[in-house]
Amino acid sequence: MAPDKVKLLVKSLGFFIPYLGQATISRVAAYCHSWTWRNTPDAKNVVVLGGSFAGIELVKRLGETLPTGYKAVWIEKNSHLNYSFNFPRFSVLTGHEHTAFIPYDGIAKGAPEGIFCRIQDTAVALTDHQVLLASGDKIDYEYLAIATGSTQPLPVQVASTERSDACHELQSVQQTIKASQKIAVVGGGAVGVELASDIKDFYPDKEVTLIHSRGQLMSHFGSRLQAYALSVLRDELEIRVLLNERPNMPSAGNFARSASLTFSDGREEQFDLIIGCTGQRPNSSILKSLYPSTVSNETSRILVRPTLQVLNANAPNQDLPIFSFGDVADHGGPRMARAGWMQSQVVLDNILAKIHGQTPTRKYTPNVFLEGAIKLTLGKTHTVIYAMEDDGSEMLIPSRDGKLDLGIESAWKEYGVDFKRASEGHADRVEVGAGAAGSQC
Repeated sequence: MAPDKVKLLVKSLGFFIPYLGQATISRVAAYCHSWTWRNTPDAKNVVVLGGSFAGIELVKRLGETLPTGYKAVWIEKNSHLNYSFNFPRFSVLTGHEHTAFIPYDGIAKGAPEGIFCRIQDTAVALTDHQVLLASGDKIDYEYLAIATGSTQPLPVQVASTERSDACHELQSVQQTIKASQKIAVVGGGAVGVELASDIKDFYPDKEVTLIHSRGQLMSHFGSRLQAYALSVLRDELEIRVLLNERPNMPSAGNFARSASLTFSDGREEQFDLIIGCTGQRPNSSILKSLYPSTVSNETSRILVRPTLQVLNANAPNQDLPIFSFGDVADHGGPRMARAGWMQSQVVLDNILAKIHGQTPTRKYTPNVFLEGAIKLTLGKTHTVIYAMEDDGSEMLIPSRDGKLDLGIESAWKEYGVDFKRASEGHADRVEVGAGAAGSQC
């Protein structure tokens, strides 16, 4: 076995063996909790805003741990989980886009009747103890957890909130890419690299140019991954890669047809299609309107303490009943799904501490190796697993046996839903979690 595989195996076992023990204990505790929790008419709400990877994990665990007198209310605008890991691939590969939208109704399986409520709506404002929704409804909260993430257009996110419309968005992108011969992808992060490599591998005759503003691709990762990705793109896939270039995107937007880019030497070049893969905008405005000093002027992310409790910079001693985690929070850790998952455990423990009249003590410490690891696709079946340790040493494990659909079936299983529903056309049906009734929150 190659040294990097051995290191990865040892590091992974060091985390997963203790985790499996803790998970077993949690499952037993959750089963007991399902029999002891009682629904009361005056139950206080622990509200979670956001239904992506971070928010889902917190909601699930709240349903397994909240004491009698409290229930979880989950507010999310989308009808289905948008499995965005697959969006770059399904922007090119046809016929699979519907599988990237996973029903939410498996999230609260096994939770006691009445502890969980999901509302499909958009939170538009906050007061000290209420969430105001676009529908006009108001939801009281005793504690609030904000996991609203960040906004970025396709191929990272879709604009539609309903599955059928979102599928049409991806299909439109597929058709646009198929109809274009000379394509520029602007942005050399993970999404730009994956999209450019997929376009070229699925359509070898197309002219694909990847443009990045820095001197190396994958700027948030280490030199081994940067060099490996560049070599595959240029030497194997024959993609033209332009570094240290920051052309302005055309006014037509993120998917500009028959448009041009102007480069640093003044040269202007015409493309059939220009796709932007840059610029995330944290969804923090809902908190900024209530507590302006809780949002960073530099990053637009929500300021948090190590406990992930929101920090009001102008009143640092203020004990707000609000937590924030995931991509929207300024937590100092990686902006990856696994990081949000780890942070959700911190938020859970600290909310439970406050419910029991205790001071939150669990602090978030980034695990660079686990939370910052990535599985990057470089074409149809070429993948590379990359991780960095705290001391800066890197592990890189390439593979040539990746699945075309990126193993999306396992994601459905992870979220408690039968994948057959996707192939049988029943995945549009939306159910709320166990004991939930969307209008009875």
